[in-house]
This record gives sequence, structure tokens and C-alpha cells, in this order.
Amino acid sequence: MLVELLGGLLPAGSELAVCWRDPRLGCGSAATGTAGAALLARAVEGLAGAAADGPARTADLSWEQGDTRVFVAVDPADGSSAPAWRRLATRMIGAVMQSELSHAQVRSLQKSERLQQALYEIADLSGSSLEMREMLARIHRVVAALMSAENFYIVLHDEARETIRFLYFADQNDPWRPEPERDLALGDMPNSITVALLRHGRPMMGPSARIRDELGVPRDPVHGPDSADWLGVPMRRDSRVCGAIVVQNYDRADSYSQEDRALLEYVAQHILTALDRKHAQAELERRVDERTLELQHANRVLQAEVEERQRTERLQRALFRISEMSVTAGSLDRFYADVHEVVGGLLYAANFYIAMVGADGEHIEFPYSVDERDPVRRPRRMTRGLTEFVITSGRPLLVDREAIARLEAEGGVHSHGARANCWLGVPLVRDGSVIGAIAVQSYSDGTAFDERDEALLTFVAHHIGGALSRKRAQESLKTAHAELEFRVEARTQELKDANRQLRAQIGERMRAEQRLIHQARHDQLTGLPNREHLLEKLDASIARMHEPGTARFAVLFLDLDRFKLVNDSVGHAAGDDMLVEIGRRVRHALAVKDTVARLGGDEFAILLEDVATPELAQAVASRVLAELSKPMWIAGRELFPSASIGIAVWQPRYRYGEELLRDADAAMYRAKARGRDRSALFDEAMRAEATRLLDLEADLRRAIMHDAFEPHFQPIVRLSDGEVIGHEALLRWNHELRGSLPPADFIGVGEDSGLIEQVDWLLYRRVVRWLRTCPRGYVSINVSPRHFHSDDFAERLLRMIDEAGADPSRLRIELTEVALLDDAPRVLRMLNILREHGVLALLDDFGTGFSALSYLHRFPIQSLKIDQSFVAGLVGETRTESLALVRAILALAGTLGIETIGEGVETEQQRQVLMQLGCQYGQGFLYGHPRPAG
Repeated sequence: MLVELLGGLLPAGSELAVCWRDPRLGCGSAATGTAGAALLARAVEGLAGAAADGPARTADLSWEQGDTRVFVAVDPADGSSAPAWRRLATRMIGAVMQSELSHAQVRSLQKSERLQQALYEIADLSGSSLEMREMLARIHRVVAALMSAENFYIVLHDEARETIRFLYFADQNDPWRPEPERDLALGDMPNSITVALLRHGRPMMGPSARIRDELGVPRDPVHGPDSADWLGVPMRRDSRVCGAIVVQNYDRADSYSQEDRALLEYVAQHILTALDRKHAQAELERRVDERTLELQHANRVLQAEVEERQRTERLQRALFRISEMSVTAGSLDRFYADVHEVVGGLLYAANFYIAMVGADGEHIEFPYSVDERDPVRRPRRMTRGLTEFVITSGRPLLVDREAIARLEAEGGVHSHGARANCWLGVPLVRDGSVIGAIAVQSYSDGTAFDERDEALLTFVAHHIGGALSRKRAQESLKTAHAELEFRVEARTQELKDANRQLRAQIGERMRAEQRLIHQARHDQLTGLPNREHLLEKLDASIARMHEPGTARFAVLFLDLDRFKLVNDSVGHAAGDDMLVEIGRRVRHALAVKDTVARLGGDEFAILLEDVATPELAQAVASRVLAELSKPMWIAGRELFPSASIGIAVWQPRYRYGEELLRDADAAMYRAKARGRDRSALFDEAMRAEATRLLDLEADLRRAIMHDAFEPHFQPIVRLSDGEVIGHEALLRWNHELRGSLPPADFIGVGEDSGLIEQVDWLLYRRVVRWLRTCPRGYVSINVSPRHFHSDDFAERLLRMIDEAGADPSRLRIELTEVALLDDAPRVLRMLNILREHGVLALLDDFGTGFSALSYLHRFPIQSLKIDQSFVAGLVGETRTESLALVRAILALAGTLGIETIGEGVETEQQRQVLMQLGCQYGQGFLYGHPRPAG
């Protein structure tokens, strides 16, 4: 189009060629139809900056603006070039290039919007209840919306087992369909380009034939046809390759660009996060179902035990009450009423009576009766009633209405009074003879008795019969004395039994005391000695060193590497099993006289006796590490544990075991710093470093007392015009000897000692005082996640602002993603309180952490600060990746209405790129270094 517009301004018969170069539009050239190759070559040379010579070149035109350059080579028909044409052509070139740049920016924003929508969909899918196959199919559609992905698959890699699994596979030309749950051994696929990508560990792009040549993989038809363009990126968890995502195109070469590669890498990590969340959700649901079934079964067993125990307790109380009534009841009428109450506590007894055989044996009497239909039961001769049937047979009788009717029809019984729906009677026996009966009955269809009620009433009636006989017979004085002697003997036997129980309790208490002493000196999980037990042994070993001829000893401090990952992945129960196995292995690697103790968590300590040289202690440490490195099966998984060991050998300067343990601990951290799975010997350099840190902590405490901290302010500006809109307050310590110290020199000691919170509050006080005198703009302060552990942080900060007389709307807090995810409900409450009073929140170092989309919705975030590593990458080798990431961040922030601030802006070129991408504000050395308030 530019050639046609410029050609239309020249006289007829003129020829021209145009070449251009721009970072966003790329490079290109065009010419009129009659222009020769020489004219086009002259335009290319002019764009490259080659010297122009010859009379015809005086009409050439060069145009440049920023990084955009255009060169026009002209052969006019009349041999000249009018100045008016050059001015008009210059304006036309500027307008056309500006239009093209605008179109390029629109396309970039549209692509960022598609990426943002894709990430939202992936995040939603990972938390949905869809089956894994359906979720992956939808993720496939999301990726296909971003690039050519008709042929797409996801593969997972188990590095420990040397296997891969094709979790999802969609291909138009390859008929092979893998099973998502089947593991394939890497050794069985030596010529697979996918396996080569996993082992290579970095993205690969281009025709599959060329990639095979680069990776040294021979052609194997088993692994499908060759593609015209192939793009694969690894998925990483920490530093390990745990899978890959591959797209390929069989029809068109160069269908994928470097930007597609960077985009697929970014999307791959979010897909990996979605897969991890899906697997974690499935595992949690499985464990919850298993635990629910276990709890339901345990609950049923417990309910049955509770019911049986309650029934037994009720029966025991009833028997005790009956025994008590036989002694305490004042009259037979009171005794009968109490018996009714006892039976009513065991079963349904609204209709209850007691029948006794008369003295002549021919009559029955009813000394007690309560019935809702037959209020009065009169004495009668022995007939064929249900009560008489029980007395004459001497057996319990449980019958319902149908059974009563059947007995009457057979002539066995004859009912008296109202007919019951269910009737239960049991005999009263004394000295083997039936003296009466107890009966309960129900007139309601909803109330019936069963065999358990029959057995229960029979058992109770046996005791009632004896008590009733004692009441009615009124035995002679001799019988009373005999009964008294019997009770005395029974009481004596009870006392003997109580005495035996007391002696048993004393013995059990002594054994419990011994167990408590053992538990106080040993770890409950592993059974190993604990810290107190080990310190006693260390103090005893130090005391023995003063005796002549005593060999030296050493302390090994062992800490498991990455143990938290075990707890987070397979659970704390599996972690406990692993700790028990670790303790057993360490004990197995030591001599009998050596001692291994668990200090807590994943920390162990070893006391080595008779260590003549440090080299011998290091040899023992190597033996322990070798024993630990053997694989172990925990919770159905094969784990390969490792540890870091610090060694401290006894020296005359040690006076307490705690000092040896401290130095061994310091050496252990040295071993971790050197790469883990190794040992380190404590030396004088470590001692000097420990002394330095101790002195620095003392200096820090004195500095807090003297308020030796001050803020340095770095401006935050608007990128478009450079106007200062605010400042970030950065901490500086005015050390009495070393001068001004940045936080990096003392923040570690402050965090470890817990003093950093006091330092922060001293800084906040100075900042809000300065804010009162500062003419305009806001000030942001950095807030550590530790502050959000305090429930009154927001109230305390607002109170400090109010006391200083400052405007809270001009103060902002900067926090990291870790603070948001640590205790989300507490942090959300505090941020809402601060926002209600005008204190807004900035999210610092965005993009370097988890960068989850969900918390940007939940938390009231005003601004995102793009990490300076991404800003620095906008210029240089990582430009493509950084541009894609920064575009995604800016698109996300723009959609959510969040401001963006680029950190670490040091060059004009970085400022220009950030402005073109849509970033509003910036901060860095280009605009000013941190300066004191003055």
C-alpha cells in the first residue's frame, strides 16, 4: 500500500522501491511493477546504512522514528525530485507506519486477551468436578484457540521409575491411541522424539525430521508419521522435568513461532498446576470416602457397645435398687410401687401387676396393679388365665393377640379382663418354688415385647422374688441374724476384693510412673531418646573428658532433605512412617555404644563415642548417608530419602552439651547450603560466622533501643510524562561503625531473632511523620507476612497514622504473594479494614511466585508491581519470553482494573517498551536512587 501511495505522488514513468525495519512489524520490501532489481538492491543498501553515490540517488528518501526505519529508492521520470514531494512523502510514511503499528498493537492486545481467557478457563477447569478425560479435552480446546493444536498430547514423566504415561492424546494422522492409565517404560521407546525431549529438558520447535537430527534420534515408524512443524515444551516441577506438552502440524511448515513457544511454556505450567490440583482433589476424595466408611463402621460398633453398656448399667442399677429396697422400703405397698418403677426403667410397664399365690394354694391375689383399662384386679380362684399358666408352668410366657386367641381356641387359657395386644409374664420364684408372677401388657399396636424383654424381666424377677419373700415372710430373729452374718461375710469379701483392687492400682500406678519417666526421655513416635535424654548424655560425656585416658567423642546433627514435600504429598501419617524407618536405619548404621536421638520434626542427633579423629566421624556420617539413600516404600510409593549432616567433635572449650549440639546444627546448615545429601565438619570459620551473627544481633537490639533506622525514598513515576506520583520507603540502618546498611545485610538475623517486626514499626512511625510534611503523592511501605500473624496489625497501623495526623489515603502497603496465601481469611479481613480507611494494597514482585488468578479476584489489590527480572528481560536474549509474560500480566491487570508498576526501570529503551505494552507507571534507577528524606 505504501508503494502505491508514494508512486502516485511521482510523475508518470517514475520507479521506486521501499524497504522497512521495525521491532514489531519486522522487515520487508516492496517496489513498483517496473522497478528493476538494482533499484530494490539500492533500497536494501540504504536501509542498511550503506553509502549512496551516483546522481540518481539524490532523490532517495530515508525516514526514521524510534526503532522504526524506512528507506525509499526513487528513479523519477524527469530525473529530479521536488522538495514538495519529499515533504509529502515523509508525512505519508509516518502516517502509514503509525497506522501499521496501531494495528500491530491491537493484534497484540487481542492475543493477550485470548491468553488471559485461556488461563481463566484452565484455572476454572482445575477446580471443577469434571472427569479427568473431559477436563483435558476442554484444555485441548483452550490451547487450540491460541495456536494450531489439532494434533495435541500431554505426557507425564516419572523420573524415579523411568516411565511415561500419555495422559491425553489427540492426533488426526496417527491411529495409535494410548491408555491414559498405562505406564510405558522409557527403555522400550529409544527412538521416541517425546522421550528425547523429556531427557533434553528444553523446548524444541521445527520439522520433526530436523529435531530428530538435533537430538540424535533415528526415524522409527512405530512412533507415528513425521510432521511439517513440531513444537514441544517440558513441564517442570521445581527443577525436575515431570512431563511435556506437544502440538504438531502435518500440513504447513513454520506454523509455530517463538512467541507460540513462549506462550505454550507459560500455559504448560498452568496446565501442570491444573493436573496437580485435579490429582490432589481425586486423592482427597478417595481418602475422605475411605475415612467416612471407617468412621461409619466404627460409629455403628460404638453405638452397639454404648447401647449394650447402657442396658447393662440400667440392669445393674435396677438390681442394686431392688437389693436396696428390700432393706429400706417401709411397707409392702411402697415396695411394690418401687418395683414397678424399677421395671418401668427397663422396659414398657405402663400396664403392670404383681400376682401372688394364696396361702391355700387355690387362690391368687393381686397386691399391686396399675392398668389403663382394668384399674382394679380382684382376687380369684386359680383358673386357666394367662397368669395361672405362668405360675403352674413355672416358665415365662410372651404372646401377642393372635397367640392369645390361638391358646383360647385350643382350650389352654381363658383371658380375664381386657384383651391385650401383647402380654409378657414371668414367674416369681423363692427356694425353687413359684410364689407368684409379674406381668406387663400393651394395648397399642405400636408397642410390643420381644425375647430380650422376656430375658430381662425374668432376670429381674428372680431378684424381685427373693426381695419380696424377705418382705412377706418376716423371718424370725435367728433368720435375721443369719442374714446379717451373710451380709457381713459378703461385705468382708467385698473389702478383700477392694483391697486386692487397691494393691493392683498401686502396682499399675508404679508401672505408669515408669512409663511416664520413659516417655519423658524418649520420643513417642520412634522410641528413640529425645533432646533432654541426649543432653544428659552429652553433659556426662563432657564431664568424663576430664578423666585421664578418655577418648574424644563427636555429635552428628542430621536433618532430612525436603521432608516437607513428603508430608504435603502423601500425608503426615506416611511422614511418620518414614521417620520411624529413618530412625531404624540410622540405628542400624551405628555401633552399639553410640546413641541416636530424635530432636523433633525431621531432626536427629547422634552421639559417637570413642572418636579419635574428625575423619572417623566423617566416615560414620558417610555410612549413615549411604544407609539412608536406599529406597523405601511408604504409603505405596517408592521414596529415596536423603539428609544433611553437621559434625562437631569435642574440644576443650565445650562446657555444655547444648554448645556441641548448636555447632553441629550450624555445620548441618553448611551441608545444606553446599547441595544437601552430604556432611560438613564444624570449623573455626563457622564459629567466627556464628560469633559475627551473634554480635550483629546484639547491635540490632541496641539499634532498636536507639531508633537507628531511617527510610530512604525512591520515586514512582508516570511513564508517559515522568511525573512523580509517589515514593517507596526503603529501610536503612545507620550502623554506628559500618555506616548505612541495606536490609540485605541484616534482614536474615532480624527474621531469625524475630526483631524485624520491631524494626518495621520504627520505620513505619518515621514514614507516617514524613507523610504529614510531604506535599503530594503517596508513600508505600513493605509489610512482611509475619505482620499478618498478629490480629491487630491493621488497627495498630491506622492508630499510628491517626496519632501522626497523616492522611491514610496517601499510605499504601506492599506485600508479596506469600503473605496472601499464608492465612487467606485473616489477610483478607485486614486488607478490607485498611481499604475502608483509604490504605490501599500493592502486590510486589508479581510473576515470581505462584501467581494464581484466584487471589486477584478475592483480595482488594490496587496495583501490581511487575518484577524487575521481567523488566530487565525486555531487552536482550530473553526479550521474546519477557514480552509474552509482561503482556499477559498487563492484560490480566487491565481486565481486573488493577494498576501496573514496572520495577527496575534503568534504561530509556525499557521505559519505551513498557509504555508501548500499556504499563502506566515505573520505578528504578532511571528516575532516581533511594534517598533520605532530607
